[in-house]
Amino acid sequence: MANLDSPRLLGWPVVEKQAFRKLGPSDPAKAHTEIMPLGRLLIAMGLVLLAAGLLVTFAGRLPLHLGRLPGDIRIHGRNFGFYFPLTTCILLSLTLTLVLWLLRR
Repeated sequence: MANLDSPRLLGWPVVEKQAFRKLGPSDPAKAHTEIMPLGRLLIAMGLVLLAAGLLVTFAGRLPLHLGRLPGDIRIHGRNFGFYFPLTTCILLSLTLTLVLWLLRR
């Protein structure tokens, strides 16, 4: 006689024993090599944050005034102001594209 409370009869998903395999490396000696990419990613992110912090800190002293370049659109009225840094966006996009292209090579 079949068990009426069986998950298969109720239409519930059944988790097989194979799904409960051990997570992580099979050999503990190899654990450090599987975690290395995460460490490198964290270091790279830290360097990017450091560079961004230095850029923000010293941006006023740069000879290139981002946000005030020729081609940036500024419209001022009596009670209205509109600003769109078109040239700055293009310059930053080209710079980031070049940096990411060099990092992927």
